[in-house]
Order: sequence, then structure tokens, then C-alpha cells
Amino acid sequence: MSCETRLNKAFHNAPILPLSPRSRFCIVSDCHRGDGSSNDNFLKNQNLYFTALKHYYAQGYTYIELGDGDELWENRKMSRIIEIHNNVFWLLSLFYRQNRLYLIYGNHDLEKKKSGYSDRVCSSYFCTESQCKQPLFPSLTFYEGIILENACTGIRLYLTHGHQADFFNSVCWRQARFLVRYFWQPLERFGILDPTSAARNYTKKDRVEQLLSDYAVKNNLYLITGHTHRPRLNADSPNYMNTGSCVHPRCVTCMEIEGDHLLLVKWASDTRRDGTLYVRREVLAQISLR
Repeated sequence: MSCETRLNKAFHNAPILPLSPRSRFCIVSDCHRGDGSSNDNFLKNQNLYFTALKHYYAQGYTYIELGDGDELWENRKMSRIIEIHNNVFWLLSLFYRQNRLYLIYGNHDLEKKKSGYSDRVCSSYFCTESQCKQPLFPSLTFYEGIILENACTGIRLYLTHGHQADFFNSVCWRQARFLVRYFWQPLERFGILDPTSAARNYTKKDRVEQLLSDYAVKNNLYLITGHTHRPRLNADSPNYMNTGSCVHPRCVTCMEIEGDHLLLVKWASDTRRDGTLYVRREVLAQISLR
């Protein structure tokens, strides 16, 4: 099965969400929420992420996660991840109750595509504030792809994780998971990173992104992915775009859609003149969707 076939499959029967001048979407990818151990790459940016998430909830955005939200290659139990990052899942459950939550699976959380996964694993969680179980995402569907469509202009945005352009992490994902879980994860504690990861190997990153870009140009569509962790939004070549990730060394990147505008945004810590810390939102790039 070719890269193009795998990408086409991701959008076959994908849900189509309306895009209008009043639309507000935040598109986030590659959180890699873990179990709170030294291997949990999400920990260093959890406060940045939570601050951004609170902002998007208060401002009425619909939250779309493009995959690898949870690190299920290094960790076997989703319940442990939910327990450790209880505050994040509490806030995501508020999005869900208002029909403002859409989750796509990537290669690191591919298990979510199994039928009934949400009911078995994500139907409830233990809320530390109320000290009792609360509903989480009962009956939530995890998608491989989502399409945002403006019925008036005909503009369509195709959203998926992007691992479909990575043969080893899509077709051979079980073998890749085995190597990460039992080989690269222990070595990561000693500072040895996985060279097969598209997020860490720049040669592989370039190759994967070129395949995604070629697919978008060939099919004359707007494609938004994650996977490589490298943010991209270029007005001169807007066919292929990338949200970046939530595990950059010092920041979180994501995309926002506000009406006819698509923005690449960075959330990072900064200091005021009096030395106090705060979380700053910075627009890195933007394009018009007209």
C-alpha cells in the first residue's frame, strides 16, 4: 500500500465539520502525554499546554487533536496517563460535553482506532476535586482523518496525523512500538534518542514532509498534519501545513482557525519587567483561507 493510498484511506468517510466566518478551531498535535516518569516528554510543557487549553475553552474554540495525544508505545495503560494528567482530561471532558472535542489517532496511540476503545478505557475518570468518578469521553469516536469545509467558498482542510507517509511507523507500527517500548525507551534515560523517529531524525523528517507536501500538491488540497513535530505555515506554499508539537524544548505550538484566517501560534514562558513569569501567546505566521 502506497503513501497516497494510506492518506486517501484516512479521509475515506471522514467526518466533515462546517467552516464559516464564525468558526473557531484550535488544532493541536503530538502531546505525547505519559505516565509522569522521567520518560514523560509532556511534563516539561504541561503548564504551557494547560494555560493554552484554558484559553481556547474560555474563548469558545473547538479542540481538534491530530494524534499522538497519549504515549501508548512507551506506556501500556491509558488509565495511568489519565490519572497522572487528571487536570488535562478534566478540561478536555468539558470540551466534550459541549460537542467541541474531536480526537484523531496517530501512530503512538493507534490502539484508539479499535472499536469500543473509548467506552472501555475513556468512559470515566477519577476526579481529584470531587473525589469521585466523573464521565470522561463515553462513546467518543477516534478518527484517522477529519475534513473542515466551507460550503460557501468550497475550501476544504484535510486533517490527519501524517504517519501515513512514514512506512515504518504506519505499516510496521507494531514492530516500531516493540523497539520503542523495550529498546529505545530504556536508552532514553541515558540520553540516547531513537534515530528512527521522524521527530528526531532530520533526514527522515525531510523525507516524510516531502511525501506529505507532494500528496497535497498533487491532489490540490490543504493538508494539515503533525507527526514530524516541525511547525510549518507558509503563505507561498500553503498546500502542506504542520502544527508542530507540545513537546518542543521550551514551547508549545499549534494552529488556530478564526473565521477566514489560519494562524500558527506559539505558547511559551516569558518574564515581565518586574521579573514575574507569565505564559505568552505569539503568532508565528498566518494565511487567509478566502
